[in-house]
Amino acid sequence: MKKTGDLNNRLKTVRTRLRISQQELATAAGIARQTIGGIESGVYALSLTTALRIAGALGCTVEELFWLEGNRQIVEAELSGELNTMDIGKFPETGQSVRVALGQIGNRWIASPLLGNQAFRTEMIPADGIGTWDATTNTFLVELLDTPEALMGMALIAGCAPALSLWARSAERWHPGLRVHWLHANSMTALTYLARGEVHIAGIHLIDPLTGEENSPFVRETMNGIPCTLINLGIWEEGLAVAPGNPKELISIQDLTRTGVTLVNRERGSGSRLLLDSLLSEAKIKPSSLTDYDFTVSGHREVAQEIYAGRADAGVCTASIAESYGLSFLPLRRARYDLALRTDSLELTAIQQLLGTLNHRWVLSQLSTLGGYDISRTGEMETIV
Repeated sequence: MKKTGDLNNRLKTVRTRLRISQQELATAAGIARQTIGGIESGVYALSLTTALRIAGALGCTVEELFWLEGNRQIVEAELSGELNTMDIGKFPETGQSVRVALGQIGNRWIASPLLGNQAFRTEMIPADGIGTWDATTNTFLVELLDTPEALMGMALIAGCAPALSLWARSAERWHPGLRVHWLHANSMTALTYLARGEVHIAGIHLIDPLTGEENSPFVRETMNGIPCTLINLGIWEEGLAVAPGNPKELISIQDLTRTGVTLVNRERGSGSRLLLDSLLSEAKIKPSSLTDYDFTVSGHREVAQEIYAGRADAGVCTASIAESYGLSFLPLRRARYDLALRTDSLELTAIQQLLGTLNHRWVLSQLSTLGGYDISRTGEMETIV
């Protein structure tokens, strides 16, 4: 973020996110490449004409790119995710600042602290504001690093599928004014966030072990009568990831009970944990008979990393993740990965823009090339009351 005098801009951030070079942007805007470089480095005195040309070339408004220093707005926000249920007296401390991603749901600002693993994907996530907890008034105040109008275009998603990030980045390329913040969470946790009104979309892959019904019964129970819509992202293969070449010759769930076979498990509330527990129950295997059943990690990728590093022999994850790490894979079931959202969210511009890209050729091709994804039902909708 650079500034000339009192003028700030996030031109480089937007241009980089859209994968546009300085020369490409300059050509599209009809100005010199040196002008783009000067603006980004904060040494060029920007004219209104130049600002309009650049904003037009990027498909966004001038306000989304440029703003005056000293005009930052402060809003009261609610903490999302796990911090919502933490002892707020312990974190954040009064006066302590924390970077946050920020979005609006209804008339409420929702702040997702960028801390620990939530601050990264493969690179650090840019902040939308700086939040400070005030214990005297029991409020969490956020100083905006962008305009309220730009942040109102934020779509908030919770889920555990890495494909969510791939989809989000693709959608942002088509809609420069759209922003998507992905909060990593297992299926039940994501649904809880949705029920609390802390995200727009929850990504889920859950199956009722008694009826075999996928996702819908969990949405009905958790959302407690709130009209919701399920939209399919894809149908993926879930199974056991094992070391390359399957050196321990594991072929079934029963083999997990063998001496010397170590398991890396998922946390409670995850679809993978629910699948494993259901299969163990069907096979009449007690979880206590599995070595390291209580050794848990919080994501499909983390399961693959443990096996890849040799710290575990097997764990439940998706075929696409196992393939990404060069692991062998034993299919167990095909599961729907659905996007759950409150039906009234379908009226929001950001959500319409995001969902509108689901049937784009680029998104479908990216999903299909991941491996283990069936996109034949991608975009299908189901209403849940």
